[in-house]
Amino acid sequence: MNTLQNKTALITGSARGLGKAIAERYAALGANIVVNYSRDKVSAEETLSTVEAMGVKAIAIQADVSKVTDIERLFNQTKKAFGKIDIVVANAGIEMVETPVTQFTEEQFDRLFSINTKGVYFTMQQAAKNIEDNGRIIYIASSTTAFPVPGMAVYGGSKTTPRYLVDVLSKEIGHRGVTVNSIIPFAVDHSGIFVDSNAYPELRKSLIESCPMGRLAEVEDVANLAEFFASDLSSFVNGQHLLVNGGATQ
Repeated sequence: MNTLQNKTALITGSARGLGKAIAERYAALGANIVVNYSRDKVSAEETLSTVEAMGVKAIAIQADVSKVTDIERLFNQTKKAFGKIDIVVANAGIEMVETPVTQFTEEQFDRLFSINTKGVYFTMQQAAKNIEDNGRIIYIASSTTAFPVPGMAVYGGSKTTPRYLVDVLSKEIGHRGVTVNSIIPFAVDHSGIFVDSNAYPELRKSLIESCPMGRLAEVEDVANLAEFFASDLSSFVNGQHLLVNGGATQ
């Protein structure tokens, strides 16, 4: 059985959705948890209560990953509270769909890249500086980085660049026993833009039709991979990008 006893895990954007599922999975495996949120304090406190009920130590820290000073404070407060950081999951991000190339605005572009690209770059930079030897750094990407989808040029582009960072960082700090990998999820039901099952019906239909397993991903599908990459089972898996998409072609 995998165990994360005596480990400290920092998961950005973990008040809701995928981040919350990963935080809960790590807590169930014994890790102490840092719940990060930008604005939704209520959801962060709910997640905090859930993981604390599993018998681990946990704190919630507000930090906007589009601001480098906030990211630095997030890591400093984590180390102050727990003394070390063993696992970092760069999960925080925002989505934008059904926006053709001819229609996206500069404001939309800047917002997505400030969170999805800049935020991940500086989160992983701080992870590289602060993580313990033999630690784990995990980036939550998107299947749009592997399968371009009309209407998602800005979103997919903003999620693609950090995949290159995974490749580079895995080479730069691998000698410390630190692994750096990315999880590439398919569209996730009950999370993100599909938190409402009635949202984007045509997009949902086309995505499901592209998947041989006939469904979207669930948060637990992604948490399963997050568990693998955080555990000793992946100690020699480095610089990899693993699709979690049920064989979908979109």
